[in-house]
Amino acid sequence: MTIILGIDPGSRITGYGVIRQQAGKVEYLGSGCIRTSGEQLSDKLKQIYDGISEIILQFKPDLFAIEQVFMAKNPDSALKLGQARGSAIVAAVNAGLPVAEYSARQVKQSVVGTGAADKEQVQHMVKQLLKLPACPQADAADALAVALCHTHTQHTLLRMAGKVQGTVRGRLR
Repeated sequence: MTIILGIDPGSRITGYGVIRQQAGKVEYLGSGCIRTSGEQLSDKLKQIYDGISEIILQFKPDLFAIEQVFMAKNPDSALKLGQARGSAIVAAVNAGLPVAEYSARQVKQSVVGTGAADKEQVQHMVKQLLKLPACPQADAADALAVALCHTHTQHTLLRMAGKVQGTVRGRLR
């Protein structure tokens, strides 16, 4: 059994999603958003760090997966996003969690099947894959998609190495 915490970082809203992977099945444990307040970036970064630290204490994840920074049109936005990511990563590292990073394109490809998927498609597929009664909020859905991407990536790597039960020479039986 492995618990994965997925993060969709942002300086105003940081989404989080927690799933459990056991025997090839994935189960939803929780999700939500850390909404920062105030004008100072330093205050927002502390709120992100504190929020992620609290989520780690609550869910006790084994792994931490986070979306990489994409190059935004506004360099200032990209810098703030990078700092928000850093704050979340420090919370994970301080808790002793291994950190995996995935591009937005990798996440969308893994969950939806195309790297050009829009937010609504990601929300819909997260709802379907985790058998949720409704679509999660967009930032929480993105974070759950990051966690799902991690499980899919690890499963694929193990299958390619012939380490997954039920495989013969890397193929599922």
